[in-house]
Amino acid sequence: MPDFYKPEDLTDLDYDTNLADPGKYPFTRGLYPNMYKGRLWTMRQYAGFGDASKTNERFRYLLQQGQTGLSVAFDLPTQLGYDSDNQRALGEVGKVGVAISNVSDMAQLFDKIPLDKVSTSMTINATAPMILAMYLTVAKENGIKQELLSGTVQNDILKEYIARGNYIFPVKPSMRLAIDLCEYCSQHIPKWYFISISGYHIREAGATAVEELAFTIANGIAYVEAALARGLKIDYFGPRLSFFFGAHNNLLEEVAKFRAGRKIWARIMREQFKAQAPKSWMLRFHTQTCGSTLTAQEPENNIIRVVLQALAAVFGGTQSLHTNSFDEALALPSQQAVKIALRSQQLIGYESGVTEVADPLGGAYYLEKLTSDIEEQVIALLKEISDKGGAVRCIETGFIQRKIEESAYQYQKSIEESKRKIVGVNVFTDAKDKKQALKILKVSPKLATERKQNLSKFRKTRKNNSVKQSLENLAKTVNTEDNLMPAIIDCCENNVSLQEICDVLRNNFGEYDVKKS
Repeated sequence: MPDFYKPEDLTDLDYDTNLADPGKYPFTRGLYPNMYKGRLWTMRQYAGFGDASKTNERFRYLLQQGQTGLSVAFDLPTQLGYDSDNQRALGEVGKVGVAISNVSDMAQLFDKIPLDKVSTSMTINATAPMILAMYLTVAKENGIKQELLSGTVQNDILKEYIARGNYIFPVKPSMRLAIDLCEYCSQHIPKWYFISISGYHIREAGATAVEELAFTIANGIAYVEAALARGLKIDYFGPRLSFFFGAHNNLLEEVAKFRAGRKIWARIMREQFKAQAPKSWMLRFHTQTCGSTLTAQEPENNIIRVVLQALAAVFGGTQSLHTNSFDEALALPSQQAVKIALRSQQLIGYESGVTEVADPLGGAYYLEKLTSDIEEQVIALLKEISDKGGAVRCIETGFIQRKIEESAYQYQKSIEESKRKIVGVNVFTDAKDKKQALKILKVSPKLATERKQNLSKFRKTRKNNSVKQSLENLAKTVNTEDNLMPAIIDCCENNVSLQEICDVLRNNFGEYDVKKS
């Protein structure tokens, strides 16, 4: 790498042709001409722990502190389709997110929160149709029409097989469920983003910036192809696709990654899929600062790490942002830490001055070279994936997983060999420094017992004839080519639990076994 960059380092393609104004195709410099001068990104802090009432308290606190959108974290049993009283949920209820087993839980989660006025993001994938159906049911019970709801459901099952492991069913029926949700939302919930194609978890698993972008876009291509095969029109659903990326420590590399991603996606949608509507060309994305970069050693240093990563997201033109809390290497974030994380966004937005112009770093020789280099490498990796049969095939053969594993190994090796400096971990360590007794959040050990009692009461007081009829209708629909969302919504409206719905699907689809893939 040279010591500095100058105009001669940039080809005409790098600099002149691609550096269109902000708001113009291919959107390298941002989706809108004035970017944050028009409005700031949505400040959407990710939250969820314990039961619905505890998480509701956190939501309302964050809204009082100036948060502009909700983001829900669900516990592992909910993500994997088990009710809180199932034996497999033992030890995990409410630990990494909120426990949701039925519509009653969902109603408590959003108690006194106006769903027609607040944008809600839900990080849920294998059980996304069921969770969204519960959300729609709660809105209906509160007299709110579906057309008024705004938000996002992640619904990106492919990255679960790649990086996260929270899948239930085999790949093909999982894709059916994902596209069923997309189709339903495109027809009935016009303000809802029905998929958030996620690179964040891919990056957290160890992928490089280039791999994160390439694998995410490859998954995006797979979803577009599946939607087109369903008969949906590209400009009908294209404007409601969204993405989710991580913001890592290398500030300028991350800015270049976001800029390159917009350019690549715009061209794929216009040239490969022949989308005509400019909104179909736009790569809209949410960003989360990377939890894997946070350290348990000297946790206060994480505040600075998060600010740098948040700046990368803002310089890169994100549409919404979650900033991690400094204590997350130790536990779920405390209320104090959450407040600092939110204030970090607010300080950037209102005090730093970086929002006064669109793409403030655009045109810098080094940044444009980085953007061009990342674009070139991503395109090469996308071609390799395409030549191997596309994203789904590369997941089934383990190609993508192996690439991430190798990158993760090399990254960790560089830290352990001190080739990569981590302040407070392998450089500038203080042998005399004692970890402060931080007040960390702990989920009550009584929660699982309380949840079992509540679920027992829930099952005794519902109309079990309606439950039976809804489940029978779902079982019949599974064996047709009909969209499953109406049958799943009917189940939720009749108080069928999350696991009861998933068990019907398990009986028909089977479960994914990574050892047999």
